[in-house]
Amino acid sequence: MSKLYMMVTITNRNMKKRFQDFFQDYGNSVVFTTLGRGTANSAILDYLGIEASEKLVTFSVVTDQLWKKLKKGLIHRMQIDVPGTGIAFIIPMGSVGGKKVLQYLLQDQEYVKEEESELKGTEYELLMAIANQGCIDSVMDAARSANAGGGTVIHAKGTGIKSAEKFLGVSLTAEKEIILIVAKSTEKNAIMKAIMEKSGLKSKEKAIVFSLPVTAAIGLRTADETEDEA
Repeated sequence: MSKLYMMVTITNRNMKKRFQDFFQDYGNSVVFTTLGRGTANSAILDYLGIEASEKLVTFSVVTDQLWKKLKKGLIHRMQIDVPGTGIAFIIPMGSVGGKKVLQYLLQDQEYVKEEESELKGTEYELLMAIANQGCIDSVMDAARSANAGGGTVIHAKGTGIKSAEKFLGVSLTAEKEIILIVAKSTEKNAIMKAIMEKSGLKSKEKAIVFSLPVTAAIGLRTADETEDEA
């Protein structure tokens, strides 16, 4: 049996080429990359004589077997455990919107579906919808049709695009929008289904969607809760 995880790495932007080569060499070919910025206090940066740096943030889906392999490589080859180099972590995945999407995300990783995990009992889940650039509104309209609340969008660039046609039967663009939606677990399937049906692989949005368990959340309101208070 295999477990699925969302792997996130955060490192300095100037490490982009090294990490791209690393992921390719280790068989992790579908990676979504975006930029961030560190939050170190300016006084600390001045004291150390360094400038605030942009961060490279990557997202990819890995099995537990590939994570063990990547972890060793990140430590020994990339020296990610050296202070100031970066961090890497994994988050258990909840579900993936369709077998073809799963095959595309995993590529040649060996995967045998396991039984439901204990994290399936969480009250909320984080939905990640990855769509072609410029398609935010239509994807959110699809999600809202199934009672989703608001979403947060980040711009990213994807790798492994050429292999998409092999697994998905469609061509994809490298420029991507990642839409993050936190939803109740009881409503997750309906939202994912709406996105797949209205903005999925047969549409111009070419959206793929999967979910991650959320162990705790505050400050969330659904459309129904907002209407009840009116």
